[in-house]
Amino acid sequence: MRASQRTGSSADGNLPLEPDRFVGRAAELTELARALDASRLVTVTGPGGVGKSRLAARAAARCAPPGGVWRVELAAVRDPELVDFAVVEALGLTDHTTRPPREALLAHLTGRQLLLVLDGFEHLVEVCASLVAELVGRVPGLRVLAVGRRPLELAGERVLALAPLGEEEAVELFAERAAQQGIVLGDDDADVRELCRRLDGIPLAVELAAGRLRALSPGELLARLDDRFRLLACGRRDALPRHRTLRTAIGWSHELCTPGERLLWARLSVFAGSFDLEAVDYVCSGDGLPADDVLDVLSELLAQSVIVREETARGVRYRMLDTVRAYGADWLAATGDADRLRRRHRDWYLGLATWCELDWFSPRQGEVAARVEAELPNLRGALEYCLNEPDETHLGQYLAGSLWFYWAGCGRLSEGRHWLEQAVQLESGNDQSRLKALWVLGYVAILQGDTVPALAALQECREEADRAENPTAVAYAEHRTGCLALVTDDMARAETLLRSALDRYRRIGELNSTVLMGQVELAMARAFQGDLVDAVKLCQDVRRVCEDHGERWTRAYALYVLAYVAWSDGELPLARDLLTDCLGSAHGFRDLLGSVLAVELLALVTAAEGDAAEAALLQGAAGGMWPSVGLPLFGSAYYNAPHELCEAMARERLGDERYEECAREGARLGREAAVARALRQPRPLDAVPVPRGPVRPAAVRADMRKPAASPTRKGGETTG
Repeated sequence: MRASQRTGSSADGNLPLEPDRFVGRAAELTELARALDASRLVTVTGPGGVGKSRLAARAAARCAPPGGVWRVELAAVRDPELVDFAVVEALGLTDHTTRPPREALLAHLTGRQLLLVLDGFEHLVEVCASLVAELVGRVPGLRVLAVGRRPLELAGERVLALAPLGEEEAVELFAERAAQQGIVLGDDDADVRELCRRLDGIPLAVELAAGRLRALSPGELLARLDDRFRLLACGRRDALPRHRTLRTAIGWSHELCTPGERLLWARLSVFAGSFDLEAVDYVCSGDGLPADDVLDVLSELLAQSVIVREETARGVRYRMLDTVRAYGADWLAATGDADRLRRRHRDWYLGLATWCELDWFSPRQGEVAARVEAELPNLRGALEYCLNEPDETHLGQYLAGSLWFYWAGCGRLSEGRHWLEQAVQLESGNDQSRLKALWVLGYVAILQGDTVPALAALQECREEADRAENPTAVAYAEHRTGCLALVTDDMARAETLLRSALDRYRRIGELNSTVLMGQVELAMARAFQGDLVDAVKLCQDVRRVCEDHGERWTRAYALYVLAYVAWSDGELPLARDLLTDCLGSAHGFRDLLGSVLAVELLALVTAAEGDAAEAALLQGAAGGMWPSVGLPLFGSAYYNAPHELCEAMARERLGDERYEECAREGARLGREAAVARALRQPRPLDAVPVPRGPVRPAAVRADMRKPAASPTRKGGETTG
């Protein structure tokens, strides 16, 4: 889950962090705030349910540095290799390169002042300690607030061990939670005080007890709890160890549940992170829990504080408290039903990925991107299950391949490659699933600028597809090989392969975002070879089809090519309008490649409009974005020609010193600020005439390749 709020977002799987519900902890809050002022690494420790996450979020909001507070939720991360990816995700960092995510983190954080909250790290302590040590050691402006059940044990770490609530605060919390249910307690209820004492003031235990007030009075709760404690402590009521109190309270709450509630509690433990009602209906219903009863039972668990409800931009979602989830997982394992539930969980998220892939080519692209992002912890769980079970490998390959649109279109190349490489290394006996994973791996590697592995994956895919007589895989392998030729400046080969792939797509009836992207790539190849008429025709057709289907991602790239042609024709307002549309879509999907290409071309348009200083600033902003994409402009002479022309025009007007000053100013902009600056409509100054034909000013290399303009390309050959 992305988090950039300066106020509490959500707890570590416990309760929503709403300031008006924050009870007590004034002294601890002050102490933690002072610790954060004095130390760059502070760790809040304590037993489960003691309120670590809530306190940390409150303190972080109070101590927010200029770069903000960024929370990384690690409770749902099981694979240590995914920790760095989780931090990248939380920071909203898009990185297209082949560098490890930790290198991308270091590059992104350098020069920034921010607070990173690592929540729920205790099961990943070694890798988290390594990460924190490196980040704190190499990024002077970074502070880390770690939240877990044990310290990281690093030099310079300041540890705040959080104790349970005092009696008065525990009673206040109990009364506040009772009031939320419309239950008013007496001013000094002895049963409530004794109940809070017996629960050792652990906030989660207190809230679980308060959740039962609709059915039981405080006295009845106390009697039942005393019975439970007496049983576990063998009669020594005053000798129960504190670290057993929470588990005892959870077990007691579990015993008070109906059979249906206990069953759903156990089954919900298969989810990672948050989940929605549809997923619960599919995964958890049946075999003792009728589908018609699921919502009612879920509502009861919500009322009892076993799960929490979250209002999100994507609708209502639920989250199981981490400590409570672990208790449910133990019960699920004891029933012998854990493997069946994990398969059902896998089936649901496999189906979700299939639906999302199909729906990507529709007006719901934005919804699809948001849905996959929300479900990423569960999709990771499904991938882990498939790739670690010998009989499930083909499904893991299928799942990793089906998420191509998320890996490539939403800035998740590095994590996508992580899963795809694992998938293709395994033999599955299913040619179709593995072939898809291979061409997607090749595509991801191309976008990362890693040409040798890309070519190897695509060649293997093509050879295996020919052997298996799989025309779909042949078409995709050929298409992506053509894309590789395009970015490595082999335009003739790119055109041949892309035309062949598009012909294959037509023969098999394939039409989707990828197919249309192949047509845009062919248009680029034609434009770079000087045929702007054909380039416009191809992209107008893509634009029309995309708009018919509500597709925005591929459409943005078609607009980029059309804007390039409009600039070549001297139609600067049209070029700017097209690029503004293009950049808005690309940035909305977190497609960093599409974004930076648009900024580069906007810089050229701005220079042609006469604002050389703004053009230089935009070039500097693009320069700051390219390290997260890879080799600037792919190292391609074709893609680089507009950049060189823009720089030459800006330097000629500004002089070298002023140009460099403006470029440095742009490079200091963060990505959001850079995009906002590029999208702002500048005031046109004295426009620089753009001649029809090759432009080779003295400052530009004589061998700079720019296609010649054609006076006939406005003839309206296509509509759209």
